[in-house]
Amino acid sequence: MHREDSRRGFSISHQNVVLEIDFAGAIWGYTDMIIVPNDKTLRTIHLHCRQCTVHSVTVASHRAEFVQYDSLANLTISNPQDVHTHPELKRKLYSALAEGDEGELSIAIPREVPLKVSGSFHAGMATSEAATPEPQTPGASTLPTIEFAPITVHIEYSVRNPSDGLTFVRPSDTYPHRVPLVYTTPSSPDAARCWVPCIDSIWERCTWDFEFVVPRCLEDSPATLDEDTQSEHPTLVICSGELVEQVAHPYNSNKTIFTFSQATPTSVQHIGFAAGPFHVLPISAGDVTGDDSSNSLQPLMLSFCLPGRETQLAASIPFIRQAMTFFTTEFGSYPFGSHKFVFVDEPSTLRFDTSGLTIVSVDLLHGEDAIDQIYETRQALSHGLACQWIGINILPKTWSDLWLVNGLGLYITGLFLRKLFGNNEYRFRLKKDMERVVEWDQGAMPPLCQPLIQDPPDSAVLPFVNLKSPLVLHILDRRLCKSGTSLGFSRVLPKLFLSAISGELLHNTLSTSHFLRTCRKVSGADLTSFADQWIYGSGCPTFGFSASFNRKKMAVEITMRQDAPAWKGYEHDDVRRTLLNPVPFFEGQMTIRIHEADGTPYEHVLDIRSPFKRYEVPFNTKYKRVRRNTKRYLARQAAAQAAAEGDAEAAEAMGMVDMGFGLEIWEKEKERENWKVADWTEDDEQVMSGATYEWIRMDADFEWIATIEFTQPDFMWVSQLQRDRDVVAQLEAVRALSNMPNAIVSSTFTKTVLVTNYFYRVRCEAALALVTCAQQQLDFLGLFHLFKLFLRYCYDPDDPQQDLFTHSYVPRPNDFSDIAEYFVRRAIVKAISQVRFANGKCPTIVRQFLIDQLKYNDNTANSHTDAFYICTIISALACASVSTIPPERGELFPTEVKNDQTYEEANLLRQSLSEVDRYRSMDRLIPSPHNVVTIATLEFRLVLSVAGLILNDPRVYFPLTREGNFTQVRVAAFDALFLTKWYTPKIMRYILAVAAGDSSRTVRRHVARNACQSLALLVSMGELKNTAKESESLLIEEDGSVQDKIKETKKSEVDSLVRTLRKDKEVGKNEMVREFLLPIALAPDADQDVRWSIIKLADVLVRGAEEAPPKLSIHLPPPTPVTEIPPPLPTVKIPLPLKPSRAIKSGGPRNTPVSTPITPKIRLAPFAHGEVTNLASLSSPVVGQPTTTKLGCAVQTPAGTKIKVKPKNKEAKAVPKAQSGGMTSFDLKACRTALQKLKSSKHSKLFLQPVDPVRDRAPNYFEIIKNPMDISTMNAKLEAGMYKERFAFEGDLRLMIRNAKTYNMPGTFAYNETLALESVFDKSWARINNTIDMKSANQPKLMPPPPLPIQAKTATAPAKAPATSSVSTGTAVATPSLKLKIGGNLTPRATPSTHSNNKTTPKTVITVKPKGRKSKPADTAPAPVVDDGSFDLLEEVIAIEKEKEKMVASKKQRTSAAGSEFAAPGKRKKDLLDELEDDDEILALASPSKKPSKSPQPGLTEKEVRATSPAKFSGSIKIKKPSMPTLEPVASQEVKPLAESRQPLVKGKEREVMPPALTTTYIASETPINKAKAREVLKSLLRLPEAAIFSRPVDPLQDGCPTYFEEIKNPMDFGTMMQNLSSKYSTMEEFSRDVELVFNNCRLFNPPTTYPVQCADAVERVFKREWSRAAEKKMAWSEKRSLQSLMTTLVKDPLSFVFREPVDPVALGIPQYHDIIPRKDARDLRTIRQKLDADKYEAPEGWEADVDLMIRNAIHFNGEESEVGQIAVAFRNRIKELRMQQGLKKRKESEKPGGGGVDRDQPTTKKVKLG
Repeated sequence: MHREDSRRGFSISHQNVVLEIDFAGAIWGYTDMIIVPNDKTLRTIHLHCRQCTVHSVTVASHRAEFVQYDSLANLTISNPQDVHTHPELKRKLYSALAEGDEGELSIAIPREVPLKVSGSFHAGMATSEAATPEPQTPGASTLPTIEFAPITVHIEYSVRNPSDGLTFVRPSDTYPHRVPLVYTTPSSPDAARCWVPCIDSIWERCTWDFEFVVPRCLEDSPATLDEDTQSEHPTLVICSGELVEQVAHPYNSNKTIFTFSQATPTSVQHIGFAAGPFHVLPISAGDVTGDDSSNSLQPLMLSFCLPGRETQLAASIPFIRQAMTFFTTEFGSYPFGSHKFVFVDEPSTLRFDTSGLTIVSVDLLHGEDAIDQIYETRQALSHGLACQWIGINILPKTWSDLWLVNGLGLYITGLFLRKLFGNNEYRFRLKKDMERVVEWDQGAMPPLCQPLIQDPPDSAVLPFVNLKSPLVLHILDRRLCKSGTSLGFSRVLPKLFLSAISGELLHNTLSTSHFLRTCRKVSGADLTSFADQWIYGSGCPTFGFSASFNRKKMAVEITMRQDAPAWKGYEHDDVRRTLLNPVPFFEGQMTIRIHEADGTPYEHVLDIRSPFKRYEVPFNTKYKRVRRNTKRYLARQAAAQAAAEGDAEAAEAMGMVDMGFGLEIWEKEKERENWKVADWTEDDEQVMSGATYEWIRMDADFEWIATIEFTQPDFMWVSQLQRDRDVVAQLEAVRALSNMPNAIVSSTFTKTVLVTNYFYRVRCEAALALVTCAQQQLDFLGLFHLFKLFLRYCYDPDDPQQDLFTHSYVPRPNDFSDIAEYFVRRAIVKAISQVRFANGKCPTIVRQFLIDQLKYNDNTANSHTDAFYICTIISALACASVSTIPPERGELFPTEVKNDQTYEEANLLRQSLSEVDRYRSMDRLIPSPHNVVTIATLEFRLVLSVAGLILNDPRVYFPLTREGNFTQVRVAAFDALFLTKWYTPKIMRYILAVAAGDSSRTVRRHVARNACQSLALLVSMGELKNTAKESESLLIEEDGSVQDKIKETKKSEVDSLVRTLRKDKEVGKNEMVREFLLPIALAPDADQDVRWSIIKLADVLVRGAEEAPPKLSIHLPPPTPVTEIPPPLPTVKIPLPLKPSRAIKSGGPRNTPVSTPITPKIRLAPFAHGEVTNLASLSSPVVGQPTTTKLGCAVQTPAGTKIKVKPKNKEAKAVPKAQSGGMTSFDLKACRTALQKLKSSKHSKLFLQPVDPVRDRAPNYFEIIKNPMDISTMNAKLEAGMYKERFAFEGDLRLMIRNAKTYNMPGTFAYNETLALESVFDKSWARINNTIDMKSANQPKLMPPPPLPIQAKTATAPAKAPATSSVSTGTAVATPSLKLKIGGNLTPRATPSTHSNNKTTPKTVITVKPKGRKSKPADTAPAPVVDDGSFDLLEEVIAIEKEKEKMVASKKQRTSAAGSEFAAPGKRKKDLLDELEDDDEILALASPSKKPSKSPQPGLTEKEVRATSPAKFSGSIKIKKPSMPTLEPVASQEVKPLAESRQPLVKGKEREVMPPALTTTYIASETPINKAKAREVLKSLLRLPEAAIFSRPVDPLQDGCPTYFEEIKNPMDFGTMMQNLSSKYSTMEEFSRDVELVFNNCRLFNPPTTYPVQCADAVERVFKREWSRAAEKKMAWSEKRSLQSLMTTLVKDPLSFVFREPVDPVALGIPQYHDIIPRKDARDLRTIRQKLDADKYEAPEGWEADVDLMIRNAIHFNGEESEVGQIAVAFRNRIKELRMQQGLKKRKESEKPGGGGVDRDQPTTKKVKLG
C-alpha cells in the first residue's frame, strides 16, 4: 500500500498488455506501464518478472538499460552431486525468495527522462498502517503530497514453456483427445509475475487493457478455411474485464484479435485469462424472474466449456443466476461489468477467482443424472461468485485480516445455500462444521487474527481459518441480533459493500478493527470481549451441564462447569501460550429452552461469567398441574382421536406436534411384532408422567462453538427427537441416545428412519446410530432393524416369517427418484457394514449381504447414475472385511501376525475380490463419472492389503499410475503404491521421474508431497523396521516424570524415525536418492511445491553437511611493539598442574623475560599394573619458550623446571560413591529407578520423610517401631554407597512397609496407602528383576584376575629405586635429547622432534624406576568391577584367536625374525604371514600378553634402532644395552599395541581407515555363523511361491527325474539346510555356498528357460538382497558398548579437557588452525563419539585410527614439547592403559587352567622381537 509505494518510489496507474499466443507453449508481446513517481530521487525502477525473457525496455520512448536476474532459476550450490549439501540449497532458496520480493527486473531511468512535477498538490491525510484510519474530520491536519508527471515504460518480452503462472494443455501420445488451451493458474504465490512484468502485490491495483492475438481455429489445417468459413470450434479468449471487440487480424486472416478493458482498479493477482476452442453458454435470467425490466438490470453472465462437455455444462451452471440475484439483492450491485465461468482441464486448484472471471476445473461439471456432486458443485461455484464482492473487490488490509475476507465470502455463500437447499441443510452443515472446529481447535491452532504477524498464513493453517471464520461470524450475527434493535449482519454487510463501491473504503481494504467498529456503530454492542475470545484468542470451551428440579423453590437448578482444553495444554508453556494466545475462560450469554410439562417452551438466558456456577431458572407451570390435566395435553389427545378417525386437518396438526404420528406400521399390532417394536414399561410411564418438564435444550440459538455435555433421561431425549422441529435438536438427541443403547432406543431410531417428515440427514444419522444397538446383549436388535429397513428396497421373502439373519437380500432395480431415500439407503448400507462381534469381526451374513448387493445391483431403469452408490457398497465391503481389533501377534515372533481366518471367511474374501474386480473391469468399458468406481476398487484393495488380508502387490497399481489415466485415478494408484515397498531403486526412480517431469502438475505435487509422508506411515506400519537400539536402556521403567517429558519423548520419537530412515539401506542409502534428489530440486523449471517437497525428503533421509562459515580475510599492518597484559589462564584440574602463573598470549611465540623459576610437580596418569610408559613423548618443553596449545594459548614454561614422575597405584582408581559398597552399576540403576517410581507415586506422601511423632501425631511410634525407615533415608543410604546389592535396598523397603503395617490398624488410610504403595513396588520390582536377569544372562562370566607377570630388572639400576625421577634442564632455549635406561623388550616409539638438529642442546637423562615392594599388585584385592560394557569383547577375541591359530600351524616354518615387520611400507611383501601378523596386532590391542619373554632381547645401538625402525621414525632417543637381569618384580611388561606397531597415519579421513594388510585379512577370513540371520534368510526365501520346489530334497520317483542323482552328485535343498543350521555350518560362507549349490544344481539339471530355472532365478534375486543385509559388516554390539564405555571414561578423565570439543579457531584466537590441520582431518572426542553412536566404524581399528589422529593433530599443531603436547602423549598412554585393561579382563575370562596361554601369546611375543 502507501508504505510500499513510498519505499518503491512509484506506483502504477495503468497497464496495457499485448500478447500473441502460440498453443505449442509460448507467448510473446509487450506491456506498457504508466508509472507515477512519488520520489524525486527515483532513478531505478524495480519490477517483478520471473520466467520471462525481456528483449528490450524503453522509458518515455528512450531506450533504457536493464538488468534481469531470476534467482530461483539460477540456484547453485557448492557441490550439486553431493546430496548432503541440501541444507545449503534450502538456505539459498530462502535467500532467492527474499531477493525475488525486491524484484527480478531493474530498469535504469535514462538521463533524458526527467522527473517533472505536474504542478498540482494533493492534500492527503497522514495515515498509520497500524490501525484503520478514521474518516477525515474538519480541522484535521493534512500534509501536501507532490505529484509527478507519469512515465510510460515499454517492455518487450516472451515466455516459453513456463512452469508457473500459465498452464498449456496440449494433446500427447497418452492423451490424444485433449483439446489445446492455455490459462492462468495460481500455481505459486508469485504466479502473476511469471507471465507479465508487474508489481506482484495484492495491494498494488491499477486499470488494465488487454489485447490477445490467437489463431482463428486450432484445427489441423486452418489454411484451408477461407475468411467466410466458420470453424465449428473457433478459438476464443476469455479475460478479466469487458470484451471491447473481436476482430480479424489486419495482416493475417488466420488470426483473431480480442481486446478487453478493465476499468475497475484490480491487482495483477486477480487478473486472469483463458484461450482455447471453448463452447459458450449464456446464463439467462429468464428462469429466475419473469420481469423483463429486472432482467435488464442483471449483469451479463457467460459460461464456457471445452467441446464435448456441453451437456454437463447445461446441467451444472444455470443455478448460478439465482446466486447472482440473491447477492445483488442482499448486498448491493455487482462490482464489475460481467462475470464469466470457464471450465478447463488440469488446473492446479479447484477454482481460481479473478476479476469478473472464475476459472474452474472440469471435475465440477456433472450430468443430469448426478445426485451427490450437485451439492459440491453448487457450493464451489456460488462461493466463486461471492468472492467478487469480498476477496477481489474488497481486500484484507494486512495478512492478519485475511480471516475476515475469507470468512465473509464463505458466510454470504452459506446464506445463499440456505435459500437454495433450505434452512435444515444450512443448520445441519453449521453443526457439522462446529464439531470439526471443536475437534481441531484443542491448542494446536493459532487465533484467527494475529496483528503482530505480517506474513501470509501457513498453508496448513489456512483450511482451519476458512472453517472457523464463517462460524465466528455466524455467532457474532446471532449476538448482534439480540443486542437492542439491531438486525445483525443484514445491515452491516450492505453498508460495507456500498462503501467499497462508492470509494469510501480506503483502497478497498478491510481490517478487523474497522469491521468491528462498523458492527459497534450499527448495533451499539460492545464487542471487545467477543473479539478477544473468538478472534484474537484460540481454543474452544467445553461445557458440562446438569439439571434438577427444586420443588420447594419451584425452579430448575442448572449446574454449569466450563473447561478450556487449549489453555490447559499450554498452562506451563509460556512461549507457546504467548504465540497461540489460548483463552483460559470464555464468557458470554447462552440461551436455554425448557419445554415444561404443558408442552410450552420457555427461553432463559444464562449469563456465564465464571468457570463454575449454579443457576436457578424459574419454573412457569404450577407443579400440581401435571401434563395429563393440562389443556394442551387434552387438546393433543382430542386431535389424535380425530386424526385416527380420518380427519385430514387433524392429522396434519398432529404431524406438526409429533414427528412420528401417522406411521401405519407402528399402529398395527401385528406389524409391531414383525418389527420387534419395544414399548415403555409401566414404571417408565410413571416416571415420565411425574416429570416436571419434557426436555431441556442447551444453546438453543446456536451461539457457541463449544462441546456441550448435558445429561437427561432417555425418555426426554426421545421427546426432543420426536417433537422438536429444529434439525440441530434432533441431531443432538440422536447423538445422546446412541450412548444409551436399549430396545426402546433401537425402535426409536428405526421409527426415525421410516418417518419421511424428518429431514433426510437426520434419518441418515439415526440409521448410523442403530449400530450401537447391534450388540449381543440386545440379540443384535439394531442389526435386525437395519435389515428390516433395507428389506424395503429388496424383493419380499417368500415366507413372511423368514429369519432376516439367514435371508438372501436380492435388491429391486434401482430407483433414485426420491433423493432423500437415496441418501438413507446409502446410510443403511454403511451402518450394516459397521456391525461387529465382540472379537471385532463382522458377521458373515453382513459380508454376504454386501456381496449380494454388488452381485445383483440393477440400474438399467434408473434415471440417475448409481456410481456413487456402488462406491458406497465397495467401501462398506472393505470395512466389513477388516477386523476392528488388532490381530493377535506371536509371542516368539511379534512381527508375524497370526492368520486365523476360517474357510468361510476366506471364501467370502475371494467372492469380494471377484466382485470388486468385475466392477473395475466394467468401469474400464463404461466409465463412471470421474472413474469413481475404479478409485473405490483401488481403495478396497489398499484397505485389505494394509490389514494383511491380501498381498500388497505394486504391480496392481503400476498401470494406473501412468499417463493416460484420469488424474484422480492416478492419484489413488500412487497412494496405494506408496504403501508398498516403493523405495526399491527401480520404483523410486520412477517415482522421482514422475515428480520431476509428469505432464500433470497435480500428480507431480501429490507424488512429491506423499513420498515423504508415506515413509512415516511405513515405519509406523512395521514395513520399515525401527533400528533404534532399545537394548541400550537397561531398565524399562518410568521415572515418574512423564508429564514433564512429553516434548522430549515426541522429539526422541521423531529422531528415532529419522535415524531409522537414514540407516535403512533401501531408503536412506538408496542410490536413487543420492543421485536424483538434488538435480530435481536444482532444475530451473522445477515446480515450487515439488522443490520444497524434495528438499523435505532429503532433509529426512540424508544427514545434511554443515556449511563452512564464510572466510573473512583481514589485512593487518606490520606489527608494532605493544605492551600487553595477557589474561590469566583459567584453572583446569588435570594431572599436570603447573603451579606458577603463566602468561597467555594469542598468536605465535614471543621472547619474554622469565621470572624466578618455580619447580612444579607433575603427576602422570596411572599406569596399568605399573606399566612402563613411553616417556620419550614426555620430553621437557623448551625452557623459556612459549608453546602454542590446542586452545590457542601461548604457555610460558619457566626455566629450571623439574618433572617428577610418580607411578600411581591401582587402588587409586576412582569409583562412584554410590558403588563404593560394592553395588554393581546394574543394581544401582535398578534401585534408583525403583526409588524414583516410588517418589512419583501418589501413595508415597506418607513415606517420603521420617516419622515425626509430634508432626504426625504418633507419640508412641518409636516405642512400637524400633527400626524406622523411610524413602529419604533409603535415598541417602543408596547415594552414600551403603548398599552392597539391590536386595539390601529391597530389604529396607520391605522394612518400611512392615513398620507401616505394624503401627497402623487395617482399614485406616495409612494402612490402605501402604498396601497400594507395596503393590506399586512389587510390580515395578518384578519387572526390574526380570530385566536384570535377562541382561545378566547375556553377559559373560567374569574370571578372577591372574597373577601379575615378573620381569627381570636391568643391571644398570641402582639397588634402591628412588620414588621419583628428576629431569634437569639447562638454561639454553632448545629441545633436549633424551637418553632412556630401560630393560626388557620395550620398543622405542618414533617421536618426531622439530629441534633434533640443534647440536648445542644439552642432553637430559631421564631415569625411570619403579617403586619397590611397598604395594604388591598381586596381593591387592581387585577394585570393584564396574561393568562398562567391555566384557562382551571376549567372543570376538576368541573367534579371532581360533582363526589365527589355524593359520599359525601351517605357517610356522615361514616365521622369520629378520625384522620384516618394520620394513618400509613400499618394500613390504604382502603375503599370508603379514596378514597373520596383523591378526596379532588385533590380539595385542584386545588383550595383553600373560607372560614375559623367556629372555630379554639383546641390546641394540642407536644406529641399529634407526635401521630397523619405520621410515617415519625420527628423533634422538638413545637406548642403552641392558645388563644381566636380576629377579626383581617390575611394574608390568609393555605390549605394543596396533597403533604403535604399524606406520603412523599421516592424515585422518572422514571415516575409519583400515591398514592395507588388515583389510586383506578381513576379506580372506570367514565370518562365524550367525544362526539367527541365516535362519531369517531361509524363512524369507521359503515365503516365496517360487521356493516351493527347493523346500525339500528331490525325490526321483515322485518328481519324475530318475537320473537326478546320476547328474547331481551333491544335492542340497532349503529344508536340509534348515536342519543343518544347528550343527553343520560354522561360517556364513559355508551357508552361502550351500544356497548357491541349490541354484547351481537346478540350472545344471534343468534346461534354460524352464520353470525350475525361472524359479531359481527369482529366488536367487531375493537371496542376494537378503544376504547383503545379513552379511552387512558392522561393529559388534559388544565392541560398540565397550568403546562407548571407554569414551565415557575418557571424557570424565581430567586429561581430556583439551580434546572434548571441536577446535573453534575464532573463539580460541588461532585462525591458522585449519590451514595446518585440514578440516576433514580434525578430530575430537565429541565427533568421535557421534561417529561411534552412528555406527560409522566397521571395526574398533577405525575408532583407534581416529583417536590416534586426534592425538597427532594436537602434537603436530602445538609441538611435542608444549604443554598440550605433553598432555596429548599422557592422554594417549591413558587410552592404551584403558584398552589393555579391557583386553586383560577378556583374556582372564577366556583362560582355562593349564590351557595353552603360552601358545596363544606366541604371536604377540613374536611381535616385539627386533631381530
